[in-house]
Amino acid sequence: MSGCGVVPTPGNFELFYAHAAGEVSAVCHAIGEMLEKRKVFTPEILAELRLRTRATAAMDQVGEGMNSVIAEILGQLTDVGRDAGHYSNRLSAVTGELGAEQSQDDLRKLVSNLLAATHEMQHRTRALETELQKSSDQVSELRDKLDNVHKESLTDPLTNIANRKAFDNALNAAEAAVADGGDPACLLLCDIDHFKKFNDNWGHQTGDQVLKLVASCLSENVKGRDTAARYGGEEFGVVLRGTALGDAVRIAEQIRRGVEARRLVKKYTGDILGTITISIGVAQFAPGENAELTVRRADACLYGAKQNGRNLVVSEKDPRMAVLSTNAA
Repeated sequence: MSGCGVVPTPGNFELFYAHAAGEVSAVCHAIGEMLEKRKVFTPEILAELRLRTRATAAMDQVGEGMNSVIAEILGQLTDVGRDAGHYSNRLSAVTGELGAEQSQDDLRKLVSNLLAATHEMQHRTRALETELQKSSDQVSELRDKLDNVHKESLTDPLTNIANRKAFDNALNAAEAAVADGGDPACLLLCDIDHFKKFNDNWGHQTGDQVLKLVASCLSENVKGRDTAARYGGEEFGVVLRGTALGDAVRIAEQIRRGVEARRLVKKYTGDILGTITISIGVAQFAPGENAELTVRRADACLYGAKQNGRNLVVSEKDPRMAVLSTNAA
């Protein structure tokens, strides 16, 4: 870990221990490949690897739980099948005895035996219902665990909003909807202004606080099918479904003003560290266009916002983009 420049946190120790012990094959392979190629373990990569390790462990736990529940249910059904066979045999025996001449005492005895067998079978059936209900509850609990694993796999662990994988899914869904002639959709790409300076001046913990602040502002301004995600590092992306370019620009302005209005306060000391600002590029999905091209256009608009002084929202229809293109040419 020291040789790779990995910070010795408990989470990273757990990750590299899993690699050394060979506990999660996919993660071991990924780390081994990175070590072999001398790739840099960025905080984002480490977070993703930790997430994959936890997800694999949770899936193994759910798999073991399902196997246990299935084995228990099969055992219960086997027992009930055997009891039902015994009950059927007793009914057949009573039927045969009823065909012969019987005294009243014999008949009373047969009926008494039959009632006893029936009550016993009812008791067994009720017990099975109780056990099956318990098994059903266990399955529901395991299903909830699977849902949580799925949700965690699509969530950025630091900011608690959607991660890159969820962002890519949202992009593809918006592309498909627009291609099918559905409602319009837009993409916002956001970048924190001078983020490196915050990290250098105040440390990574303060940088993490900045990322959480921006993420909360994004979350407050999305709704329904919209997706706010951490795109990577200090960049964020927002996919707005059912939103045309003009409305997307207004939402982007709300986000920009919301971030600018916040004051960054240092934990424990209460010192005000200053104001955070973000630059935002806005592009609308075009019918039949690959989502990757939409990302490029939004990224170009983000570049335009930064070139024009930062703390700005610039869309693909903004006159400043035409000036920027002319200067670039």
